Amino acid sequence: MKTFFKCIGVLLLMLSLNSCGYYNNMVTLNEDVDEAWGNVQTAYQRRNDLIGNLVKTVQGAADFEKSALVDVVNARAKATSITIDPSNITPEQLAKFNKVQGGLSGALKSLLVSVERYPDLKANKNFLKLQDELTSTENQILTARTRFNEGVKPYNTYVKKFPNNFFAGWFGFDSKPYFEAEAGAEKPVDVNFNFK
Repeated sequence: MKTFFKCIGVLLLMLSLNSCGYYNNMVTLNEDVDEAWGNVQTAYQRRNDLIGNLVKTVQGAADFEKSALVDVVNARAKATSITIDPSNITPEQLAKFNKVQGGLSGALKSLLVSVERYPDLKANKNFLKLQDELTSTENQILTARTRFNEGVKPYNTYVKKFPNNFFAGWFGFDSKPYFEAEAGAEKPVDVNFNFK
């Protein structure tokens, strides 16, 4: 009888140690995803900060269309109003976040296209520098979003595999959503060079 209890004890000890390993791996992978999400937020924050400076620079052009500026300011306010907790991120939250960020990108593109009609503004060194920094920041955002998805993949793979999925459910680790392209992104962009 002692042998039976010893075997049960050894099995319970092995199961306990094994579950600690699963848990620790899930924590590590989850932290990688959280870090990648922080980098996404940092890139978006950089863009929001640059947009503030860009709006101030463009406001200096007295006859510039105010509606383009208002659209950018309103879109920026919406974009900064949404926050996501990376530990509880859902596909719906990510889609909403992506939608408002896409709205800001669209408003910003409209602003930059309308600048083409103002040679003085196009020659402004501050404006040109901000425009270059915004282009660089858009590339940083793309990179951060890609790295976020690259961090989500190993995490999701780990928590969905057997027997990890048993421990993931037990410890409360759910799969995380990926960044997806905005609705309509697969359609070609309509470019119009008629500024009349």
